[in-house]
Amino acid sequence: MKRTAIAGLLMSAALLASPVFAADNDLCTSKLQQLKAKVNALPASPDNTTMEIKRLLASAEASKAAGDDKKCVTEATQGLSLAN
Repeated sequence: MKRTAIAGLLMSAALLASPVFAADNDLCTSKLQQLKAKVNALPASPDNTTMEIKRLLASAEASKAAGDDKKCVTEATQGLSLAN
């Protein structure tokens, strides 16, 4: 329960801390790079958390390709919070 609450707080803080006027595309690219680095550093493990992080990475990349930068940022942020 604590882990979920902390993850929610971190996601909220990350989304609120980003300036409204900043380009979402740059933030999406930055978050994706951070998440890719985290995924590459994860141990080879078939547990549910690792699979969820990889799913969020793939979904964030698909969102970026579709031009939905806000969804990309949200999913990459969620993946980062799970990876920590």
